[in-house]
Amino acid sequence: MIRLFLLLTILHFSTLLFGKTWVVSKDGANPSIKTTILKAQPGDTLLIKSGYFKEGNIIVNKSLVLIGQGLPVIDGENKYENFTLTAPFVTLQGLKIINTGISDVNDISAITGESVKNLRIIDNIIEDAFFGIHLKGSTNSLISGNKLKARNQRDAQSGNGIHLWKCDSIRIINNTVEGHRDGIYFEFVTHSVIQGNVSHHNLRYGLHFMFSHNDEYRNNTFKDNGAGVAVMFSKKVKMFNNLFMENWGSSAYGLLLKEISDCIIENNRFYKNTVGIYLEGVNRGTFANNQFRENGWAVKLQASSIENVFEKNNFVGNTFDLSTNGSLTANRLDANYWDKYDGYDMGHDGIGDIPFHPVSVYSMIVEKMPTAVMLWRSFLVFMLDRAEKLVPVIIPENLRDDHPQMKAYDISS
Repeated sequence: MIRLFLLLTILHFSTLLFGKTWVVSKDGANPSIKTTILKAQPGDTLLIKSGYFKEGNIIVNKSLVLIGQGLPVIDGENKYENFTLTAPFVTLQGLKIINTGISDVNDISAITGESVKNLRIIDNIIEDAFFGIHLKGSTNSLISGNKLKARNQRDAQSGNGIHLWKCDSIRIINNTVEGHRDGIYFEFVTHSVIQGNVSHHNLRYGLHFMFSHNDEYRNNTFKDNGAGVAVMFSKKVKMFNNLFMENWGSSAYGLLLKEISDCIIENNRFYKNTVGIYLEGVNRGTFANNQFRENGWAVKLQASSIENVFEKNNFVGNTFDLSTNGSLTANRLDANYWDKYDGYDMGHDGIGDIPFHPVSVYSMIVEKMPTAVMLWRSFLVFMLDRAEKLVPVIIPENLRDDHPQMKAYDISS
């Protein structure tokens, strides 16, 4: 079986190596992309010259390489899906794809891949698309260097930028997504990597994924999205060196985690979000070496979350560093830097001599009565917090940092 697989792989790449190149040009022998696809054989390359192509839905049902030269425009005329890929080993590169149709029933896309593998969607510009790039039941594919910008209308008239359903081993690298409903959307996606992308000014989430396990997210920027980033009903998720910034609004989060287990969130920056991280039903998560700066709430830790560890993080300039909705929480804080810590270090070892309780009585009041936020910075709030420090009766006693750091960590992402 292994020998057969290797033989088939060698034969495939041999076909690609010796395939024919077809030049598609509006004033040449092959003026139509569709007609040239009919003529081509698997392994051939279509070199599409600069021009304006209106050919309806272009179906690529052979293993072909389509490369644009001079950024040819593929116009869906606000009626059609531009490309439907139904064969493995297809490459789309260097095309400008615009004006897909819009449907309440079908997920019409600039590029759709259906139950295929080894796709390469590289360095394309996609504008005014309903859905941008949509893979369904696909594996071992690359989406890299694309720039997607949607109409930025209401949710009902906007699809997702990069949308994956029931896929495995997909790499989404160095794309820019703007103005879609969700910038990047995963559902039932496993063993995949999202790296180096910028997802900003999307109507809902910059990144939204559900029921997607063993995925990794590195070095991405999620900025000024309607509701931030949402991660739901997943396990073994890793998020490293990402920037979550300026996700403001009554229901906006830098990162919303719901029903997550065994996640690792390290070396991320949460800057100027309504809530940096919101945890609900999160178990056995590790949150380390993150920077929480100038958020409304740095962390909202619901009592339904247990066995999470927050260590070696910086909390600087947040209105509330930590809040919770319960009096007992089975989570651990250790060796974090808190700019609100006013303890002392008699041993000069860089560790505060008395524990720090980051949950204030005022934050718990606001958790139960959101309108109480109007009293922030008032003398009443000052007196409440001072009284609670002297005789703690409301804040969770076990939610404390026994080794608060006197200096902030040098965290660079």
